[in-house]
Amino acid sequence: MSVIIYHNPRCSKSRETLALLEGKGIQPNIELYLQKQYSVAELQQLADKLGITDIRQMMRVKDDLYQSLNLANSALTNADLLEAISLHSALLERPIVVNGDKAKIGRPPESVLEIL
Repeated sequence: MSVIIYHNPRCSKSRETLALLEGKGIQPNIELYLQKQYSVAELQQLADKLGITDIRQMMRVKDDLYQSLNLANSALTNADLLEAISLHSALLERPIVVNGDKAKIGRPPESVLEIL
């Protein structure tokens, strides 16, 4: 099983989710997403794995960056939001665990267990 976690070591929920996976004997590939820039296509694939149709569901909507970029504007399309995440990976909600063609946001951390 090849499990990936989009991880931010400074985030308590991200650390808890990683510890939960390791406690289940799973050594995930750790994707330090803040150090990467993702293409719109990669982000769309992640949204598809999450099973979401509103990109805001995978965004940190309470984050200052989200507010400062005026991303709450209802006129913005999913394509606009994906482009914003592509330019600012800090907008991506964390942690996200991917297992094959399924993904889950680890809030709460236990929610990722349903895709393992």
